Order: sequence, then C-alpha cells, then structure tokens
Amino acid sequence: MGEGDHPSPVSIGGEMRREDAGSVRGGSMDYSTAHRLAQEIKNSEEYQTYHGLKESVMGDETTAALIREYRKLQITLQMAMMSGRAAETEDQQRFSGISTLLFSKPEVSQFLLAEMRLQQALADIFRIVTEAAGVEMNLPGMDG
Repeated sequence: MGEGDHPSPVSIGGEMRREDAGSVRGGSMDYSTAHRLAQEIKNSEEYQTYHGLKESVMGDETTAALIREYRKLQITLQMAMMSGRAAETEDQQRFSGISTLLFSKPEVSQFLLAEMRLQQALADIFRIVTEAAGVEMNLPGMDG
C-alpha cells in the first residue's frame, strides 16, 4: 500500500477487521472510536440481558422455530403495511397466535422484549451517527 492508502474495514465473525485488499484511497478515518463503541455496546445492560436469555431460549428447538416463524411473519406484515396493502388475514391470525404463545412463556417474553430494547438502542446509535455524518437514511421507523 502506498502512502495515504488505508485498509478497508471488513466484517469477520461479526467483528470489524482491516485488510489490504480494496483499500480506501485518501481516507483518514480512525476506527478506534467505533471499536470502543462496540465494546460499550457489549458491556451494556441491553446487550447483556439479551445475550443472557438468547442461549437458553434459542436452545429449545421448538421455541427457536416459533421465534423464526414469528420474525418471518412480523417482517411480512410490516412490508405489507409499508407498501400500503392489506396483510393476508391468515398471516395476521398466525402472527397473533404465535405471539400469544411466545409471550405466554415468561423467559421467552423477557427475551423478545430484551431483543426489542437492544434493537431500539442500536437504532438510536445508528440515527446519531448518520445525523453526525449528515446522511439522510429515511428508513421506516427511524424518524427523528
């Protein structure tokens, strides 16, 4: 690499790494703050609670399958809403039934709520960073 070349960040195993291939020319971004932020996230109550419950909840294959179906239906219903069309009645009924079943189990309910809290914290961080960069994302649910 020549002077002024900086390795590009790539994700390896969920952790940001730098490598020589495809370097970013002329950049001078210091990623140490991003790494500190990643560590702060890992040390946060939201992260700790979520990951503490995840292993136990997702360790039960039946519950894990129900959660995967819950998430799939949730996305399907959200996409229908965002496109302005009515969601399929069958999807709504299945989502309602699976939601009732999952949230009736205290540990699963705690896990799903912890997941929502972590996702909200990450969305807030994403919003702060994109606003600082002057980038408009205009994503659904990301209204300031």
